[in-house]
Amino acid sequence: MEKKTLVFGASEKPWRYSHMALQLLAAKGVPALAVGQAEGKVGQVKIETGQPAYTDVHTITMYVAPEHQGNLEKYLLGLRPKRIIFNPGTENRDLAGKARAEGIEVVEACTLVMLRTGQF
Repeated sequence: MEKKTLVFGASEKPWRYSHMALQLLAAKGVPALAVGQAEGKVGQVKIETGQPAYTDVHTITMYVAPEHQGNLEKYLLGLRPKRIIFNPGTENRDLAGKARAEGIEVVEACTLVMLRTGQF
């Protein structure tokens, strides 16, 4: 099964971890979607803004600090992902608890490390 992954907090800035994640997902052949503060593009992936209506999202990988996640909970959970990865600095106990209650796997780890070590 393809693990269509939404990079939430995506950026065109090459020094951002979300940018690196999009590049590595592409290199590994993982289909990716991207939502960020500004529209743009990383490789072939268009960065969208707002709360686009996506379907069949397997994984959401978070690159948004917890203080900016509050009004996004309903949207993120509504995408019905199988897994949410909270990258370092994005951990959110409240959202994680709500996700687990809905049967969503919660992982606190670095997406880049997971991809590089075959744990993704």
